Amino acid sequence: MNAAPAINPWQRIFAPFAAGYFLSYLLRNANAVISPELRQDLGLNAADLGLLTSAYLLAFGAFQLPLGILLDRYGPRRVEAGLLLFCAAGCALFASGTALPGLVLGRALIGLGVSACLMASFKAFSLWFPVERQASLNAAIMAAGGLGALTASTPLGALMPVLGWRGIFFALAALSLLVAGLIFTTPEKSSGQGRESLAVQLAGLAAIFRSRAFWRFAPQTTMIVGGFMALQGLWAVPWLMTVNGLTRDGAAFHLLLMAGAMLAGFLFIAFFVTRLTKAGLPPARLLAFGMAAGLLATLGMVLEIGPSWLLWPALGLVFSVGNLAYALLSAEFPLSLGGRANTALNLGAFVGAFGIQWLFGVAVDGFQSAGFTPATAYRITLAGLLCMQTAGWLWYVLETRRART
Repeated sequence: MNAAPAINPWQRIFAPFAAGYFLSYLLRNANAVISPELRQDLGLNAADLGLLTSAYLLAFGAFQLPLGILLDRYGPRRVEAGLLLFCAAGCALFASGTALPGLVLGRALIGLGVSACLMASFKAFSLWFPVERQASLNAAIMAAGGLGALTASTPLGALMPVLGWRGIFFALAALSLLVAGLIFTTPEKSSGQGRESLAVQLAGLAAIFRSRAFWRFAPQTTMIVGGFMALQGLWAVPWLMTVNGLTRDGAAFHLLLMAGAMLAGFLFIAFFVTRLTKAGLPPARLLAFGMAAGLLATLGMVLEIGPSWLLWPALGLVFSVGNLAYALLSAEFPLSLGGRANTALNLGAFVGAFGIQWLFGVAVDGFQSAGFTPATAYRITLAGLLCMQTAGWLWYVLETRRART
């Protein structure tokens, strides 16, 4: 009898899941580039645009807790492939929508559909690759997301005159189906461990939310990481056009720079975090310094100190540091709870991104109604967000010091 052909994990496992995370990041940020056309074609104000775009984040975040349970019970292959069918349906609904409720529903289905793309990748890698390969694999999958963010900038803007925003989303629906098929055909592998009952899994989640360790990271991740996603996914382009006076193409190029810096940051963290720890800069301290640098970059935007082509890439660079919180939080719990701890923290990030993305538009409209110019309304709103982000950062710093004593 002939032996079964050997499986190449990089081709059969990594590549399909990397394609899924690429798609997830592309869809997360696509509305930033097409926002001028959305407002013009559909007559949306800033609050409508914020609600429409942030529906992705709300659905994505709301599904994180059940997602952890589903991944443990049914495996990453079936869970992500099945969810991507919802993504395809959401893209098609969004592309054909003519009124705000239908567009919001389509955007929410997209968020639900890609909600497993990162966590399913982590789960698959833990099953197929040895422990010592996990850091490089995590960096590689984040790099795939960075490529998606790069695509959702100047390249996506270049397609607008050819396909229009509706044509782009019909194409993304087809791409979602293709990626779902690729992931579904990946080989299956069991963890070899007994399946926990649902009651035990829920008890583990409750223990995470009761933990002071979780709440050390949650406020900072919610406000700073969530705030970055809200800006990158929508408000960066309107800000750059309104406050800095750029064209849509110029604003999209700034998104390209920001995504490139974010990609470089992910790779830097993956390859140098161990060396930095040996040099006296452990991940917890690097996280504090990186988030502080992000706050300073945001302050520069509010006060218009420094060129926009430098401040926005700086924000993308330090965002990559924020992902250290996931590894730091997982280390506070047994291995059996690590996945649920990460999805719980991811819930905070996406709930924050949803609230910020929606309320940012509400605030901009409100300040303009009060008589402020559009540029001033944007600056005041970002200044308010910066205050809340600073509070989250201070809480993390103080709680980290307390934990060390």
